Amino acid sequence: MLIPILIFDVALVAWSLHLMQSALERQEFSLMLAGTLVGASAAAMLVVYFIINSCLGRLV
Repeated sequence: MLIPILIFDVALVAWSLHLMQSALERQEFSLMLAGTLVGASAAAMLVVYFIINSCLGRLV
């Protein structure tokens, strides 16, 4: 289950970097904010996965 989540996270981070690069080229704050939020959601998804994995490991 970890491999699909990691692939999805890498895709989110790549999209985030693309948004931030576009923001720098166009001088738009909204794209920079969107890139930051996408990157934060990728990090949060990994954190939630490891917390849930740890909790379920203790229950079983």
